[in-house]
Amino acid sequence: MIIDFHTHIFPDTLAKKAKETLLRNVNYRYEPATDLTKAGLIETMDKWCIDISVNQPVITKRTQLQSTNLWAQSVCDDRIISFGGIFPHTEDYKKDIDFVCGLGLKGIKFHVEYQAFGVDDPKALRIYDYALSKGLIIVHHAGEDHGMPPPYRSNPQKFAYIADHMQGGIMVAAHLGSHNMWDDVERYLVGKNIYLDTSMGFEYYGKEQFLRIVKAHGADRILFASDSPWSNAKNEIDAINSLPINQTSKDLILGGNAARILGLS
Repeated sequence: MIIDFHTHIFPDTLAKKAKETLLRNVNYRYEPATDLTKAGLIETMDKWCIDISVNQPVITKRTQLQSTNLWAQSVCDDRIISFGGIFPHTEDYKKDIDFVCGLGLKGIKFHVEYQAFGVDDPKALRIYDYALSKGLIIVHHAGEDHGMPPPYRSNPQKFAYIADHMQGGIMVAAHLGSHNMWDDVERYLVGKNIYLDTSMGFEYYGKEQFLRIVKAHGADRILFASDSPWSNAKNEIDAINSLPINQTSKDLILGGNAARILGLS
């Protein structure tokens, strides 16, 4: 089974506008792999033999909470698992997290740049603690974002601090722990209680560095992810399959670990 743990889709009525806005934010540096619709994502999944993709919506206004999470629930089926989201600037975070849980969604996605909060802020830590206590998986954008100016609100040191203070549960730092900060991932984050996804991926970090991180962190805590539509999942899969590691490790990275933490196996 191949599971892409980090993808993005939008409602059909919003996908075209979202695609143009997001591409403009990054000065059109990407060639999108899909049209940002669910049907477009499934078309590429079928082409590249991906069994399941996990949608990761980001809520940038509290007014989006109900509509985004209800839509996330509506797109879930045997091919798509959608996480939900909350807006972190609220004292009603427990109520909002309970709403996500009540919809049967398996996790929540945070993007500290788009949501403008400090990833290791004490107020954020209490949100994580409650979400994790409810059995939700937390996924974070990590490191640089090409659509945002530095300084960035997350880095490997901050994720290491969070991992050290977690009371259990599953948290994922995308982009192999922090985009374009992989030396610090090796220095501070490997071996900590946190999963790393491979999104935006081998076109940026080298295979040798990836192999060092896998060896130090453990193949059982690495999740294949593409960040579709911003990266080509086939290229990422081919890169993983070409690595000089055993087939068991490849299978764990490509889908086994995701199936386990999503409760599919």
